[in-house]
Amino acid sequence: MDMSVFDLFKIGIGPSSSHTVGPMLAARRFLLEAGEALNSASKVQVALYGSLALTGVGHGTDVAVLMGLMGETPQEIDPASVAGKLASLEASKQINLLGKKIVAFDPFDDLIWHKEQSLPEHPNGMHFSLIDDNGSQIDQIFYSVGGGFIVAAGEAAQQTTATPRALPFPFDTMAQLLAHGQQSGLRIPAMMRANECTTFSNDELDAGIDKIWGVMHACISNGLKASGELPGGLQVKRRAAKLWSVSHESHDQLPHDAMNRVSLYAMAVNEENAAGGRVVTAPTNGAAGIIPAVLRYYAEDCKPSNPQQGVRDFMLTAAAIGMLCKRNASISGAEIGCQGEVGVACAMAAAGLVAALGGTNEQIENAAEIGIEHHLGMTCDPIGGLVQIPCIERNGMGAMKAITAASLALKGDGTHFVSLDEVIETMRQTGADMQAKYKETSLGGLAVHVVTVNFAAC
Repeated sequence: MDMSVFDLFKIGIGPSSSHTVGPMLAARRFLLEAGEALNSASKVQVALYGSLALTGVGHGTDVAVLMGLMGETPQEIDPASVAGKLASLEASKQINLLGKKIVAFDPFDDLIWHKEQSLPEHPNGMHFSLIDDNGSQIDQIFYSVGGGFIVAAGEAAQQTTATPRALPFPFDTMAQLLAHGQQSGLRIPAMMRANECTTFSNDELDAGIDKIWGVMHACISNGLKASGELPGGLQVKRRAAKLWSVSHESHDQLPHDAMNRVSLYAMAVNEENAAGGRVVTAPTNGAAGIIPAVLRYYAEDCKPSNPQQGVRDFMLTAAAIGMLCKRNASISGAEIGCQGEVGVACAMAAAGLVAALGGTNEQIENAAEIGIEHHLGMTCDPIGGLVQIPCIERNGMGAMKAITAASLALKGDGTHFVSLDEVIETMRQTGADMQAKYKETSLGGLAVHVVTVNFAAC
């Protein structure tokens, strides 16, 4: 498994890891790999295909591509600077490629939407062209495959044949990881730490995880303060801050209030994501609220004796589950529906919580299996192509399901009927059988059965 915890958890901006973060990275990478050809360029064109074209406006794909062409990265860009950059481009009809080369650019002519076509390797395809004054051009196709991961055309096949790095606990299935645990006597977070420390020192690993948790926590806090209307045209009002205030003013505390807080944490994150704010892919932006919500529940409501270590164990374990899902199925809503986003995030959070609370490897596996099993078949059908309805509430529900899954697993001894490997394969097959209109195209489900303007097509 040649992935890292920092591949699954990436700091970026909203509203989508596959439709915003990935395209921004792809645009920048295309120009970086063009090398000296950039100096003689007079024009750049970008064509978007499939799901990227169908829901790209609602997901900010056009803006992300432009920012990437300018050299911005998801982790470094200041969200507040985007509006000014777009206004300058619109006024001048010019774009400064990587901040080094100014060329003419008209978004209406040079950003092309192929809504009726898909490229062969994935529904999220992009074709970049760099052209000089003589008409010579460099072309490259990239795919945004979920969670902010991108691959060039043909690169996925090359990666499957590449020699993986040597790890003390290599695994491609949960069965293999459980076998390592039985042989070594180590828990999953310890084995994941050993694998990560072939690349990072212990201090580097902990600092990186702590930084990610810091961004997640800040995102919750920001979302619990912000009010107003979310962008995009659906006139969806932020609710997390108001509901948070109401819950604190109430003097009649009920036993389920802790779960209400978890739901609000998750919704706060996804309202920030919908507004284009700073978030962490976990493992995607559309499902970014679940893991932060359950982590904050762990740190504040479970009253751990060593919360910092618990958070680190949580993140390492959650990453292991995300790696298995990405390798053996998908974390792309455009490929297998929301079961691969909210379902996977739920499984990751459930497993992480069990690990942080001291559960066994078998209980960790059981919690993850429960998390995915009860999201099988979930469609990705955002209204108006926006990551708002049903995405925001869906994160709140996913977070509560994760805690329930963890509780069930911790009350058992890890013995259960369906294995995590089996349910991941079921998720893959379910996604393959799912009609394309239910997979982040906004051509089916709630997206067409709710009477509204199709803002993504405007």
